[in-house]
Amino acid sequence: MKVKVIGAGLAGVEAAWQLSKNGIHTELYEMKPEKYSPAHKYKGFAELVCSNSLKADRIDSAAGMLKEEMRKLGSLTMQAAQASRVSAGGALAVDRTKFSDYITEKIMNDESITVINHEVTQIPDGDVIIATGPLTSDTLAKSIKELCGEYLYFHDAAAPIVTFDSLDKQKVFFASRYGKGEADYINCPMNKQEYLSFYNELVNAESAELKEFDKEHFSKDGFKVYEGCMPIEVLAKRGEDTMRFGPLKPVGLTDPRTGNRPYAVVQLRAENSAGSLYNLVGFQTNLKFGEQKRVFSMIPGLDNAEFMRYGVMHRNTFINSPKLLTKQFCMRNNEHIYFAGQITGVEGYIESAASGIFAGLSMSRSLRGLEAIDLPQTTMLGALANYISDESVDKFQPMGCNMGILPELPERIRDKKLKYKMIAQRGLDDLDEILKLIK
Repeated sequence: MKVKVIGAGLAGVEAAWQLSKNGIHTELYEMKPEKYSPAHKYKGFAELVCSNSLKADRIDSAAGMLKEEMRKLGSLTMQAAQASRVSAGGALAVDRTKFSDYITEKIMNDESITVINHEVTQIPDGDVIIATGPLTSDTLAKSIKELCGEYLYFHDAAAPIVTFDSLDKQKVFFASRYGKGEADYINCPMNKQEYLSFYNELVNAESAELKEFDKEHFSKDGFKVYEGCMPIEVLAKRGEDTMRFGPLKPVGLTDPRTGNRPYAVVQLRAENSAGSLYNLVGFQTNLKFGEQKRVFSMIPGLDNAEFMRYGVMHRNTFINSPKLLTKQFCMRNNEHIYFAGQITGVEGYIESAASGIFAGLSMSRSLRGLEAIDLPQTTMLGALANYISDESVDKFQPMGCNMGILPELPERIRDKKLKYKMIAQRGLDDLDEILKLIK
């Protein structure tokens, strides 16, 4: 048995590592140093591009919970992080070069992994894990598009996502325009003064600096390729009332508190089937994260909103995973092809690595004729796997680990730190039970 893994980023090396540990020989394809993406500079594997931080290491945080799950699953990333750790308070930060060198050495010295430094331009035959990341080369992306059809996206223009529990229910109402169909939207009504205050802060808010490899796709006055993906702050700058004739239009809606049509309305749409997460419709943005929190919290009902993901606009290649993948990161219509990493719609270093672990473990079990693992949704990795494979999702947005995708505890706990700690411990206990069955 032999598997081809394409890409030696965090997801690819974790997938190859899992396959090797389960007795499967792997050919790991990496185009460096033959060719580099616009973001990559270092010759080693698992290069950290944007930051040297792997986020919080506390068990009562989403990132800390996921990292502990990864350790239990034998993560190479976690081994490397421990060996190259640098001081960063409560976060897990690493020396980038030492981190990459540690992983590269482990992979190169693994007798079950053959490294092939060559750019893959076509999806090869046989059993394959595609882990080419958000900057997949154009030639391979074309091959992936032929495989996935319309479900391959080349840009990420995403709106912020908030938790349902954090909304002020006294200020919002459920309704669809003109009362058509189910009341699928949460509506945040604004009067004229609220709208004008929000508008003034929005047009004067500070935007994030685009990276060099994003600038060819974005321009200062908006998104170059798709008018529909224009940042909300750029749309607002076209005129005071532009948003009221766009995503904030109030037509067809009546505020039950007043019996009148609001001056403007921000709509929220469910992000997952559980209804625990909602995205701000039409609010793709390039504002700095702190500015998003400050300005969007001015929207009635979002005063104390808990943001599980902020809006982003950057070059990204990802597939519409809910239409294509199972919870095991395997294609629904092709059992020989798995995906892993950011190309699946998980977002972040550790999320990418974790998806590689599970994709590699899942494929190894499939090749050995063993039953597929269905991770409990109480685990962070299980919840991420469920999120990217939820067929009920209409407009898929990439997602990082967060407590909002996990099921609530049966009892209500006011202390958020204690609540998250209990949620994490529940997930880790459930993972331990699965690991006993696997062993």
